[in-house]
Amino acid sequence: MSNNFNIAVFASGSGTNFEAIAAACRSGELSANISLLITNKECGANLRAHRLGVPDCVIQYAGREGYDEFDQKALDLLEANNIDLIVLAGFLRRVGPKVLNLYEGKIINIHPALLPKFGGPGMYGLRVHQAVIESGDVLTGSTIHFVTAEYDKGSIVAQTQVKVLPGDTPEILAQRVQGVENSFYVSALKKLIPSLKNK
Repeated sequence: MSNNFNIAVFASGSGTNFEAIAAACRSGELSANISLLITNKECGANLRAHRLGVPDCVIQYAGREGYDEFDQKALDLLEANNIDLIVLAGFLRRVGPKVLNLYEGKIINIHPALLPKFGGPGMYGLRVHQAVIESGDVLTGSTIHFVTAEYDKGSIVAQTQVKVLPGDTPEILAQRVQGVENSFYVSALKKLIPSLKNK
């Protein structure tokens, strides 16, 4: 099936969400093309892209000057590939202002907790799950939200819940949350893409 809605994924890790989204695009479950992967370092997501035949680019940077260069290079790639939606999937860098401005309302991220709790600067990875356990909350989960200049403050697209069990460690809880992320991301995209196509 031919689609004219193009997705770029930004990732920094193993790439399981990237691969799940790519598979859903190729099967027709998502009415979109997986057109580009951008990473800030060589990582598992790049290996998956090579195996799947998805174009990918590593743009490494450090410091403010590098951040600006990443922003411009990423923007050039997004425009060259006619990208309609940016999906952050374990991307551990701030998105630059040029990309944010051009793609306002067209960038989403997945966060491993139920926002607005346990979000903001420094709240990523095991730190999030440690904070959840220390809070005594009995429910956590994942939140998909639009990306803005403020960490984890964009409007919420969808949430799914995961129980916090007695004896959970941050590592165990992280595995349980990650276990629902792939299908949850695809499900949320299935509902979101048609609304973005109509804008």
